[in-house]
Amino acid sequence: MRLRPARHATLLLTTLLVLLVASVCAPAQDNRLPDIGSSAGTVLGPAQQAEYGRMLLAQLRHYGYVLEDPLVDGWLQATGNRLAAASDDPEQRFTFFMMKDRSINAFATLGGYIGMNAGLVLAAEQEDEVAAVLGHEVAHVTQAHVLRSVERAQRDSIPILLAMLGAIAIAQSAGGNSSDDAAMAAMASAQGLMAQRQINYTRSNESEADRIGIRTLSRSGYQPEAMASMFERMHAVSRTNQGGARERLPDYLRTHPVTTTRISEAKDRAERLSGGTVVGTVSTPEATRTQRVTIDGVAVPEGLRLTDNPLLPSTLDLGGGLDAGESREFGWARERLRVLSANTPEAAIREYDSIARSGPLDDAQRYGLAVAYLRAGRGAEAATHMAGLLERHPGDLWLGVGLAEADARAGRAEAADRRFEALLERMPRNPSVALGYADVLVARNTPEAGRRAQEVLRPLLFASSGDPAFQRTFARASEIAGDPVRAGEAWAEAAFLGGREEQALVQLNTLKKRDDLDYYARARIDARIAAITPVVLELRRQGIRDPDLRRR
Repeated sequence: MRLRPARHATLLLTTLLVLLVASVCAPAQDNRLPDIGSSAGTVLGPAQQAEYGRMLLAQLRHYGYVLEDPLVDGWLQATGNRLAAASDDPEQRFTFFMMKDRSINAFATLGGYIGMNAGLVLAAEQEDEVAAVLGHEVAHVTQAHVLRSVERAQRDSIPILLAMLGAIAIAQSAGGNSSDDAAMAAMASAQGLMAQRQINYTRSNESEADRIGIRTLSRSGYQPEAMASMFERMHAVSRTNQGGARERLPDYLRTHPVTTTRISEAKDRAERLSGGTVVGTVSTPEATRTQRVTIDGVAVPEGLRLTDNPLLPSTLDLGGGLDAGESREFGWARERLRVLSANTPEAAIREYDSIARSGPLDDAQRYGLAVAYLRAGRGAEAATHMAGLLERHPGDLWLGVGLAEADARAGRAEAADRRFEALLERMPRNPSVALGYADVLVARNTPEAGRRAQEVLRPLLFASSGDPAFQRTFARASEIAGDPVRAGEAWAEAAFLGGREEQALVQLNTLKKRDDLDYYARARIDARIAAITPVVLELRRQGIRDPDLRRR
């Protein structure tokens, strides 16, 4: 399956976001109560919703939209889980993932899959603002807005995958230039009708998502004021030209501007919450500060947080707000994303040079510059920056992993191993530590290093089974360790997670023919074939085939 021209990629992404996403950028209009009588829940069961969400994520990975990094993913998932636990449906499972695009956007889709663009994190000044957007998207899921869109789409005779996989099928099946143009024209005309109906329908849900989302934000210990401040930031950005093609917001998403009405409503809700439910903190990259509030004219003592749970004492401290460590982690995540979303590491270095002309870099920005040096192959410079930061923030995971990787890149293998082994002893099941160490070991390309990489990764085989980066690293480690069966299983799993389901099935069936399989390996392979086959059949039913296999 090869990537089509950029216009197809852009069309695919914007189509997905317009047709199936309840976008964060939609204006607040109606404030309707949940449609309790809706039959949307009967359209798709929870297992089907999760499977379609997984299919979408796999296809986005295949087309190169998803930004995969264990440190960033861990931070995003932890932030999202904190909100999900305080949502109206804490039993709903959520998967949060980051997109490479620097435009400001986030979206929710079936099965609790929530995507966020790197540009949104770069635009935020505190983690509370990122949490505000995630809280809004979590509300779209818990209030069944996406499922209602499915029901609406079904009445409009749109396929059950909400055109998300249909759009990918069109992009895949277009052959020459003339068929490309015909597919583009047909799709554009259909989009005009479907998108407008979808926009009109989802706008009525936005106020509800704002209202529920800001309540979830407050319950989670984040500042409810952050929702209005993030909306204001987005509103300001939407009125300016953001420069390069990668940074411009797609036209389809501009149909959902952040309005002044929506901002004022968010401020009003935050005032009501702060006036009677929350004492929290406002986080900045360098420090935190406590806000004092009053109830009925009586000042609430510092260090106390009120709760909207009537079963708990009103002055019980639930640990609301972010401490300095959590605030610092947001700074690391934002600057790491600045580097990972840049066109090249060199472009990221130039970006930091430009920032430095306005004043000295703060610690988070110095970390970002070190990551840029590391990705540019300048390990010694990266190590110098990381070591200085680690002296200021001893024991920090992000800096510890960064310094170990920098030592390895600078040719100091023994120092890198010592640092990774110490981190591994402290956090044996941390994905960023295990993957970072395994990548360093695999780069040595020796059987001994491969076996050690397998040992490091094996405790995470279950917890990280859905991570394609983990599967690729484990596959390579198994290869150089002389374990072709485990390598074949991992390569097939990486293909499946990356939107190559048919190829994964072919690889597993080929692997099954080996004479050296033991009972357990054969059982594992049979189980995966049984699980993947229905997915491939569903994709074929939707008209999606792997063109590389079809050409054989």
